[in-house]
Amino acid sequence: MTTPRVRLSEAEITAALAELPEWAREGDAVVRTVAHPDFGAALGWVVRVGLIAEKVDHHPDIDVRYNQVTLRLWTHTTGSITAADIDLAKRIDATV
Repeated sequence: MTTPRVRLSEAEITAALAELPEWAREGDAVVRTVAHPDFGAALGWVVRVGLIAEKVDHHPDIDVRYNQVTLRLWTHTTGSITAADIDLAKRIDATV
């Protein structure tokens, strides 16, 4: 079953982010940067995140800068934050 892709209300976004302390809101997206020991470790983690994203059919924007990986989650079809973004953030947090 696919996680709903309906725009969350401001209250829903605030409540969700309270449960995701490593994520921050940037406009209509939630963002997290994770530091790894080196470039290889960062790339390995990106692959793990990619496999999760494929499984749930929801894909983050990914920026890799040496050992730093920044993920930006937003639902492209709605141009906003949806439950699918929050669900993916929780799944990603379980890999760190």
